[in-house]
Amino acid sequence: MAARGSAVAVEALTAYRSLLRATRKSFAGDTVMLQGSAAEVRKKFEENRHVTSETEIRRLIDEAREASDFISNMIVQAKLNSRGGYEVKASMDHAGATLEIPTEEILKKSV
Repeated sequence: MAARGSAVAVEALTAYRSLLRATRKSFAGDTVMLQGSAAEVRKKFEENRHVTSETEIRRLIDEAREASDFISNMIVQAKLNSRGGYEVKASMDHAGATLEIPTEEILKKSV
């Protein structure tokens, strides 16, 4: 039983680190967001530190993995350019790698 508990603890730590990596990648260069997101991740894990139900722990780990995936793939930061506008540089990771500009035909089909 102790081995199972330590395996779950390792999974939780891995999920925690994955979330922090995702926030560091998505919010690189934005100190306020980096600090705020790290504090929020820490807070959520601390709030659930005393959960003992393995089913609940598994649910929380899955939730953390989903959050990490969401942050990595769905959040793109816009940066102010020299012309006073904002630029977004999405990578192939974002939004399922759909980085092409939609045509009128595609837009009509989506309605």
